[in-house]
Formats: sequence, structure tokens, C-alpha cells
Amino acid sequence: MAFRLFSREETSIPAPERKASATGRVVAFASGAGRPIWSARDTGSLTRGGFMGNPVGFRSVKLIAEAAAAVPLVCEDRERRYDVHPVLDLLRRPNPGQGRAELFEALFGQLLLSGNGYVEAVGLSGAGLPEELHVLRSDRMSIVPGTDGWPVAFEYSVGGRKHRFDMTGSPDPICHIKSFHPQDDHYGLSPMQAAAVALDVHNSASAWSKALLDNAARPSGAIVYKGVDGQGVLSPEQYDRLVGEIEMNHQGARNAGRPMLLEGGLDWKPMGFSPSDMEFHETKLSAAREIALAFGVPPMLLGIPGDATYANYAEAHRAFYRLTVLPLATRVSASVAWWLSEHMGTEVDLRPDPDRIPALAEERDQQWARIGGASFLSDAEKRALLGLPPLTDG
Repeated sequence: MAFRLFSREETSIPAPERKASATGRVVAFASGAGRPIWSARDTGSLTRGGFMGNPVGFRSVKLIAEAAAAVPLVCEDRERRYDVHPVLDLLRRPNPGQGRAELFEALFGQLLLSGNGYVEAVGLSGAGLPEELHVLRSDRMSIVPGTDGWPVAFEYSVGGRKHRFDMTGSPDPICHIKSFHPQDDHYGLSPMQAAAVALDVHNSASAWSKALLDNAARPSGAIVYKGVDGQGVLSPEQYDRLVGEIEMNHQGARNAGRPMLLEGGLDWKPMGFSPSDMEFHETKLSAAREIALAFGVPPMLLGIPGDATYANYAEAHRAFYRLTVLPLATRVSASVAWWLSEHMGTEVDLRPDPDRIPALAEERDQQWARIGGASFLSDAEKRALLGLPPLTDG
């Protein structure tokens, strides 16, 4: 008797019959009405909305990519620094359509927009290096993992066709550079994804401002009808006529300032900006600062007011190079150098040269003076502290 709940003798009580509207499923499907609407989070949608359709995101990516691509690079190995080297010759003109700055700008741009950068090696030169280097679009590339989790191939899709790059041999035909992603083993996390909510807020604020300008930059008002004997109800014909006249003659920038002729019983009640409307501009500026924060760009460099983090423009410029440009350029150049070393068969290193960056000239002058005045250090130790290779004999 203890298990009577599972006995077949028990007759189930039928559920009470309920009538449901035929449109119930449709209404339930659209139950999110009135909630915030967020844009898609795929790479293509974020690129269109956050880079091509947002001035803050566009300028942040361009500022970082152009600055990092213009950073001078040093080519060296464990023994010496090279002024002339096959790697430098390859990077000087990586392909017929691009120079070093254009190639690295495209690579940095893909890395900032999607969190992933892909460089393809084409051909084989006499020194073992590729004849050409090409940056591939990250939204077209997909990773094919093997049984052990490591990529065994890359697939590049264009126009319904796929090209497969085999990654089981050596050297690799593709150099994959990715940003840190805590929840993905194969793809990186981009600043655009981290700033997605701020981008939606900023784009929505811009759309609201555009709609306000289309309405002659004036808030809406109310037309109050006071009929005979206090009956404030218009007939359907009167309502349609009133709405048509307002839409035709009193909406849009071209109708700004046009007087409104109201017949008997109609009264216009203007509605001013509410406190929330007055704070709308601050919301847009706050979203712009969050976008700049996600990319690591001081808002002062983007012309965003209200930021007092840095005392002046020069200090913000130095922080931008120290905290954003140099770490990105160092990581990417090291990955490219290691990949090209596999092709060449000998190890070579590429790193940014901070001595040739004008924004850091003052800091470097102070460092050189401080180390040069340290009499307890030998010349070899001073050169090591300054990042210079040891002097060769003779």
C-alpha cells in the first residue's frame, strides 16, 4: 500500500478543460515586447553595428590599429640585432597590394573586431620564408579540431565554397592569433563583444536623437478636445481628419514653426522635456566612455568630455601607448616572428622599438639618463637594461 501512487488501479483525474485563444501562441512568442532589444552578438552583426555604424567603436579600432601598425619593429636573435634580414624584407612588402603598415593594420583590426587574426603564407622563397603574406577575414574562418582538441585544419568559406588549410604538418600555413577567452578553447574574445551592451545603448541614443531631429527637435504635445457638455470624444471621421492634418502639416523639420489652426473645442498642450530626457545626453556619453574603456582608449583621445583621469592630452597619449598599443603590438609581433621562424628554420624575434615612438620620447630620455648615470653598472649591464643586444667584438 505504500506504493499505491504507482498502482494502475488509480484513475488519473482529467485536467480541467480550458479554452485558449487561437492567437495565444503568437502572443506568447512575442512576450518580450516592452523589454530591451539587444542586437545579435555574432561577428558580422557586431562589426556592422559597432564599427561601421558607431563612430566611437570605429575610431577606437582605427586609432589602435593604425598606431600599432606604425610602431617600428626590431628584428634580432640571441646574438645580434639586424638592420637587414629576410624577415624584414618580407614584411616590408608582404604582398603586391599591401605594405607592412597595411598588413598589420588589417591584422590588428581583425583582432579587435573578432578576437581572432589569421595570416596566410603563400608560396616559398629561397630563404624558406613565404613569398607573400595575406590577412584573412576572421568571420569566414572556422577551426576544425582533432580528437585531442588541437586544430587539425582551418576552413575558409567564401560564396558557398570552402578551402581547407591542413595544420597537421610543419610549418603551419596559417598563423592564428587570438585574444584571451575564458570560455572558449579555439576562438578569442574581442573588445567589441565586451562592449556590446554599451554599443546598443549608444546606437539607440543616436537613433532617438535622429528621430527627435526629424520631428523638428521638439518634444511631443497633446491635443485636448473639450466637446459640448464636457463630452471629449471625437467621432471617427473627426479623428481621422485631425490625425491626417497633423501628419501632413505639422510633423518633420520642414514644418517646424508652422502655426496650428485649431477648431472649436481643441486645445494644444505642449509637453516639455522630462528630467529623464534631459539626462539622455549623459547616458549617451556614459555609453561612449564604456566603449572606449573596453578598447583601452582614453576617452580624452576620442573627444569625449567629462573624463578627468589624465591631467593632459600628452599623459593620456603615453598611457594609450603603454597600456594598449605596445602590449598588443608585442604579442602579435612575437607570434608572427615565431611562425616565420618555423618556415625559416632558425629562430628570430620581432618586437616593438619604444625608442622610436615619439609619444614615449620623454619617458625614454628619463630612463636613458637614469641608467647612464648609474656608475655602478657596467656598459654591458646598461645595454641589457635598455633592451639593447651586447656589443660584438671589434
